Amino acid sequence: MKIEAPYRYDIVGSFLRPDYLRRARAEYEADRISYEELKKVEDKAITELVIKEKKAGLHVITDGEFRRLTWHLDFMWNIEGVRRVKSETGNTSFDGEAAAIDDVSIEGILSLKEHPFIEHFRFLKQFEDENTVAKLTIPSPGQFYALFTCRKEIENTLDFYGTNDKFADAVVKVYGEFINKFYEAGGRILQFDDCTWGGFVNPKMAVALTGFSEAELPSYMNLLKDINNRVIDLKPEEVIINTHVCRGNYHSTFFSSGPYSEVAEPLFGGENVNAYYLEFDDERSGGFEPLSKVSGDKKVVLGLITTKRAELEDKEKIIERIHEAEKYIPLERLYLSPQCGFASCEIGNKLTEEEQWEKVKLVREIAEEVWNIGTKN
Repeated sequence: MKIEAPYRYDIVGSFLRPDYLRRARAEYEADRISYEELKKVEDKAITELVIKEKKAGLHVITDGEFRRLTWHLDFMWNIEGVRRVKSETGNTSFDGEAAAIDDVSIEGILSLKEHPFIEHFRFLKQFEDENTVAKLTIPSPGQFYALFTCRKEIENTLDFYGTNDKFADAVVKVYGEFINKFYEAGGRILQFDDCTWGGFVNPKMAVALTGFSEAELPSYMNLLKDINNRVIDLKPEEVIINTHVCRGNYHSTFFSSGPYSEVAEPLFGGENVNAYYLEFDDERSGGFEPLSKVSGDKKVVLGLITTKRAELEDKEKIIERIHEAEKYIPLERLYLSPQCGFASCEIGNKLTEEEQWEKVKLVREIAEEVWNIGTKN
């Protein structure tokens, strides 16, 4: 099988954790079972997930992010120099719902030793076959940089680096080293998950989050784009790097709203990824017009099937929307997926596992019809 990504019907990455896995995680967090005991449960859950992914006809398999508490923080906590900060109360607001998500802090110079995500990927890669390839998702370098440079409550970054430029260099170096380890482990498809752009679509929210004025935001966005591109420039040629952008995904709630027009120039025009997995499941994302800014022959995966609600979308309406997007991107460069993962954090979204797989099935059915894909593909 030729390794490529995206595929006409695709997924973002995370899946609902089975109840037995969530119970085991809680036992581990409470120090009632060992990591080895938790890992056995994780291995079982991921093995079962891959069987379901293949049964659904997916060509890209993931581990569902089953070994993580959140889509981004677990990656950061395992970088040397980053400290996990426990949170007992709601510290982030998603559409009115307080989310008690642990935090991060810089406690020293960044370095990469043995990152557990590499071993996690090796476990997943064993399930590849002639029809499937394994994908790893991690927070983007720009997301990592932004988390430590645009929030007032994290002020100690410069205590270790002196300037933001030196911190940016350290982030690029660590990510470059991680990608090389990923490549050595046999990884070929890497996805940068990036909610910074999902915040910048709303300038007022971006001002509140960053402390910059609206006039300063374009410069900061270009800086984040450049950090991502510097890392992409370091990747081995065979590695495909795509990116996913959304406006928050916690327990079926969202963090931000706004059209892509505010970020189209740096993101679509300037970021050197292979493809964009974009949230387009409701009016919060605006129209498809900003896709006209997508440069070169880059691909766009339309996230038209929501993961936030159980109700299945009307197939014909989704097909109509794909053809609306075709006004700005040729159909051969368009693909289809759910709007986000089903469980960006361990709590997951408000639907059942059965409803989750019905969503995946719908994505495949629509893609096969729109792109005339044989049912065996």
